[in-house]
Amino acid sequence: MPEGFSALDFYYILPEIVVTGGALVVLLLSVVTPRRDDVLLGVSLATVAAALYWVAAFAGLDVTASKGLLAIDGFAAFFKVVALGSAAVTMLMSSPYLRVEGLRAGEYYFLILCATLGMMFMASGMDLITLFIGLETMAVSFYVLAGYLKPNPRSNEAAVKYFLLGAFSLGVLLYGMSILYGVTGATSLEGTAAALAGQDSSPLLVLAVVLVAAGMGFKIAAVPFHMWAPDVYEGAPTPVTAFLSVGSKAASFAMLVRIFLEGLPSLGAEWTALFWGLAVVTMTVGNIAALTQSNLKRMLAYSSIAHAGYLLMGVVAGTQRGVAAMLVYVGVYLFMQLGAFAVVAAMRRADVVGDELKDLTGLSRRSPMMAFAMLFFMLSLGGIPPTAGFMGKVWLFGAAIDAGFVWLAVIAVANSAVSLYYYLRVVVFMWINDETAPATSPLTLGPAMTTALVVAVVGTVVFGLYPQFLFASAEAAAQAIEGLGAGVALR
Repeated sequence: MPEGFSALDFYYILPEIVVTGGALVVLLLSVVTPRRDDVLLGVSLATVAAALYWVAAFAGLDVTASKGLLAIDGFAAFFKVVALGSAAVTMLMSSPYLRVEGLRAGEYYFLILCATLGMMFMASGMDLITLFIGLETMAVSFYVLAGYLKPNPRSNEAAVKYFLLGAFSLGVLLYGMSILYGVTGATSLEGTAAALAGQDSSPLLVLAVVLVAAGMGFKIAAVPFHMWAPDVYEGAPTPVTAFLSVGSKAASFAMLVRIFLEGLPSLGAEWTALFWGLAVVTMTVGNIAALTQSNLKRMLAYSSIAHAGYLLMGVVAGTQRGVAAMLVYVGVYLFMQLGAFAVVAAMRRADVVGDELKDLTGLSRRSPMMAFAMLFFMLSLGGIPPTAGFMGKVWLFGAAIDAGFVWLAVIAVANSAVSLYYYLRVVVFMWINDETAPATSPLTLGPAMTTALVVAVVGTVVFGLYPQFLFASAEAAAQAIEGLGAGVALR
């Protein structure tokens, strides 16, 4: 392999270069035109569109770039589309929210693009160092975004908690990675897999697996590493919470799959058992805790924890179908979760925070469009047909059964049934609750928020009725992951 980087290496990372350049342009424009939020939004969306173009241009490639540090394959492309799509919808729902809160848009969109850049490197990373740099780029951006409501004590608390617990989890993750490097002498996932091939597991390797899983468990908000999620989700600006619950979770799962399925396939027996237990505890605790929540953002936080448990089922299966089903669920989760948070963000007015269940009282009369949208999102999150969430769960649970994890699928179905209670509570407040809604300023949706809601509703409905394109894309992306099927099933 030739020394240094060639022009081809830079060509393959054009999507990341576009996002980097766009972020810098937005930051400069925020100084030149600080009050032109529409211009800043337009440039940010144009940056995302240009990056999506180059991701699509590289579709079908399966190569490594930058001396093996990055993979340009279908798996990376799938998660890059999810990251960029969630960033675009987040920006659209942020535009009216920033005006109500009186926040500066330039730095905000810059941080959104920086977080997206980190997610893209997490999806492509084929080296522990590259993955960690991507994770840190994303995490630091979210630390600042969580505390973007500076006068708000809850936002400040969210930022501090997220930073302190995030720094601790990153230390744990780094310690696990250092043990892997010490044992294998390699930081590349390919080199790690080759060094461990044929070796028997040792206590040191088991410790490394546990530490890396714990560090990644924090990022996906898996129990018992979920303590930060409810407080951070509640205190952070609502669009940031939406982006954190979708983009960050998707990128973290991409990194998790890369490390364990490509880097540690020979330790499948150890990490399969670990993730089986994490999946059960995560989905159960998340759903039970969500039952008693009266704050919408906290309820959706615990719901997000439960969905992390569902997604872990694809990792536990360790098969091509399992990974494909996980990708399908990530794709549909983008629309239904971002859509739910878009409705919460739209409820924010000068005189109402809008994140309590009681704030939804009479929403069907005040804004039928928002009520219908929220109805679809709640039904989809609960897995009711014919929504996209139902198709995602069918594929995910079916993949677990196909891999021999019948009891895991049974527990997941039971948890999904439990979740219907708190999702339907939202519907009751919007459509059935007869209490008179308090007098507030009227609910009006601007073009940006309307676009965000329409995109989310269309995705939730279309992928529920016609999921073939998403299924085909997920299956093609899963084929790029090596080491599938190496995991040991717990029957």
